[in-house]
Order: sequence, then C-alpha cells, then structure tokens
Amino acid sequence: MKVVEPKALGFWMCVALVVGNMIGSGVFMLPASLAPYGWNAVAGWVLTIGGALCLAFVFARLAKAFPQGGGPYIYTQEAFGPAAGFMVAWSYWISIWVGNAAIAAGTVSYLSVFYPQIATQTGLHCAITLVMIWGLTLMNCFGARLAGGMQVVTTALKLLPLMGVILLAALVLGKTGGSTILPFQAQDLTPVGITAAATLTLWALLGMESATVPAGKVKDPERTIPRATLVGTAFAGVIYLIVCSAVVLMTPADMLKTSNAPFADFVGLYGGGDARLVLAGFAAISGFGALNGWMLLQGEVPYAMAKGGVFPAFLAKTSKRGAPVRAHVLSSLFLTVLVTMNYAKSMVELFTFMALLATAISLFAYLFCAMAALRLQKQGRMEPSRAVTVVAIIATIYSFWTLYGAGEASLWSLALLVVGLPIHWLIKRFAVVPATE
Repeated sequence: MKVVEPKALGFWMCVALVVGNMIGSGVFMLPASLAPYGWNAVAGWVLTIGGALCLAFVFARLAKAFPQGGGPYIYTQEAFGPAAGFMVAWSYWISIWVGNAAIAAGTVSYLSVFYPQIATQTGLHCAITLVMIWGLTLMNCFGARLAGGMQVVTTALKLLPLMGVILLAALVLGKTGGSTILPFQAQDLTPVGITAAATLTLWALLGMESATVPAGKVKDPERTIPRATLVGTAFAGVIYLIVCSAVVLMTPADMLKTSNAPFADFVGLYGGGDARLVLAGFAAISGFGALNGWMLLQGEVPYAMAKGGVFPAFLAKTSKRGAPVRAHVLSSLFLTVLVTMNYAKSMVELFTFMALLATAISLFAYLFCAMAALRLQKQGRMEPSRAVTVVAIIATIYSFWTLYGAGEASLWSLALLVVGLPIHWLIKRFAVVPATE
C-alpha cells in the first residue's frame, strides 16, 4: 500500500499550533477561578509566564538538538533511557486527553449563553461534547495538514475577542480614570495566594511544547520549531496577562465567582448584552480551535511512542494520507469514556477538575524535560550553553514549585503515573516491536 508523504507544517502553522493550543477555553474560563485572588492573580501570571518562557526555551533547545517527532518523550528517553521516556510519554498522553475534556467543557459552557438548556438539561452538554470530539477526530484522521490549516483559521478568529476585551478595558479606564480597578494593597499579596493563582494560570499556558510533538511533519524542524515555540509562548503569555488581569480586576468578584462565561459577563457589564453574545460566540470558536490542536497531539504522541517501541506496534501504522488513525481513535475512545463517566457533573465542575488534573500530570513531563536538558549537556549530546543550564535549573525549580501548588491534584497525577508501570512491563515483557514505515 502506497503511503502519501504528508505535507510539511511551516513556521506560521507551528506558531498557530502553539498559540492555538494555549489560547483556548482556559483563558475564557480562568477569571472565574482567579476571582478570589485579586492582585495575587496578576503576580501569579507574571511568575507563570516567566516559568513558561523558561520551559519554552528548554523545549526550543531540545528540539534543535533532537528534531525527530515525539517531543517530551524523545528528550526524556535520550537522557534517562526507555523506562523514563515511557513514563513521561504516558503522563503526557494522559494529560492531553484529560485536558481535552476540560477544553471541550469550557467550549460547551460558552455555547450555553446561546442555549441555556445546555446548562440545565442533564447529559446534554455531554452529548454535544462527544459530537465535537469525534468530529475533530475525523478531521485529524485526514492528516496534519488539514488540522494545521484549521488551526491557522481558528487562531486568527480567537484573537479578535481578546483584542476586543483589551480595547474595551482601555476605553473604560480612559473614561473612569482607573476607578473601576480593584485597589492595590500590598498587604493582600501573600505567598499562598500567589502560589495558588500561579498553579491555576499554568493550565492556560499548557501547550508551549506543541510544535515539538509532530516534528516529523514540520518543514526545517531544527529552525522552525525553536522559533515557533518561543514566539508562540511569549505572544500568548502577554495576551493572557493583559486580558485576564483586566477581567479579574475590573469585574466584581462576586459576579465572577458564579459565572459560566466570565469574559462574556465582563463585556456585557461594560459593553451591553449584544456584545456579550458576540464575545460568547468567539469564545466558543476559541475553545473549538484549541480542541482541534490538542486532538492532533493526542494522536501524534502514542504514534511516536509506538514508533519508538514503547507502545504496541499497531499504533505506529498510518493511513494513505500519513495520519496515525489508530492512535487518534484509541485516544478519543479514552476521552469518550472519561467524559461519559462525568456526564452528571456541571460544566464548571468538569472543567475545574479536569484542568487541574491535566496541569499536574503535565508538570511531570515538563520537570523531566528540564532535567533532561541538564543531563544531555553533561553527556556532551547537546551543545554546551551556560544560558541553557541556568534556564533549565530555573525551569526545574519552577516545575517542583507548581507541583507543590497543585496539592491534591498532584497526588492523583502521581497515581495515574504509577498505573503506567505495569503497562510498560507488559509491553517490554512481550517484546513489542515498532512497526516499520
């Protein structure tokens, strides 16, 4: 059977993949979670953006040294061996489809602005979520090029409401002279509040490594991936800092705490009901675009693992279009089970639980990648760089700190990580051989 060589993803598609995966339902839902923290949330954003940029720099240098597909899994395996590589890939894969449940829940939550029965009729949001999941699974099965093109379109669309919020906030501040902003009081800033806020904000910045995963489908990966990773992370971080700070500091906390669509309520408060509906529509598009990008990755990760021999070989098979259809279907099946098991939860409950759990699981992959950069330099397998060493150390400390801040979710993520140990043993025991191309 002849396999058609997949078309390459270029720089702007990779930037769109990074930005699109980061700017999704997270930014539009987070103000409700950050409402109790006030100015602590702003400080948390600053620290999170700094930590994310350190991690993005580490990923950029790792991608330059090891441009093959697989991302975190490949880097950890190169540094610490197959067992560690498997555990990171296992945790990263779980974090993707768990996170997809949160993204889908956030997307459907904004659709409830138009159709209130979605929020009131038990199981309806679950059904809509599953339709989105399998529709995007089908799209990704047609190849990365189609998914990448969809990502460019949705990324452009999702930036419009964010720019609108920034403009509206600037107009309001110009008229009120800053009287609508929550007063700053230094004594309200606390280490506990900042740590809690920083842990929540990291959910919105997950995805900085997105361009490293489908590296085998990227044009000139040694140059394209590092640039796209840093540019995408910096851009998304600045946007997040501005828009989320505006919503948190300029909207009454009591209003935000109970909001299913905090950005829409902010726009409705200052711009009127029609503007609220427009914002809600764009927020739904944003979440849909992010889900599209993450659906691409939830298929590429097990595919790369199977090619490396750490997942069953049948997952390394591709279609005529070069798409890992089997890996996509398996991931979506797990995602379907997860969503169905939680059908009775409200959209906000589902989003909050899945987002925090996905963040904690992702931190293990980030932590090992930061340590991998240090070890690979020591082994002489990466170009020695004092800057990389310093940044990798900072990224390691940041990952430990955020895991601590995740609290109970870190324990759940550790339990899910341990589940992978017997699976790794079974695969190794039965000598699974990767499929040939």
